[in-house]
Amino acid sequence: MKACFNETEGRTTMAIKSRFVSSLLLSAVLACAAGTACAHHYYRVYDPYYSDYHVWGPDEVVYYHQWAHERHYDEHRDFRTLPPEEQKDYWTWRHNHENHDHH
Repeated sequence: MKACFNETEGRTTMAIKSRFVSSLLLSAVLACAAGTACAHHYYRVYDPYYSDYHVWGPDEVVYYHQWAHERHYDEHRDFRTLPPEEQKDYWTWRHNHENHDHH
């Protein structure tokens, strides 16, 4: 009878572990999927001219569009593809239009 009890207890323990592992894997997959879905909207950009970081998200995009519009550049061009001299111009302009909460 003791062997039968251990076998049943082992199955119950194994079922609990299996559910836990399944739930853990599902959570990891969902977290990964959610992270990659949002990752392209927000990222950190290093400003080598002022030695600081900026979070590139909707707020920074507003500034970028304003800068590009004033300079008659394509507002939809990805900042990361700009030549270094245009990036430097943007950061100089941006620091002159500081909002003090972007870091």
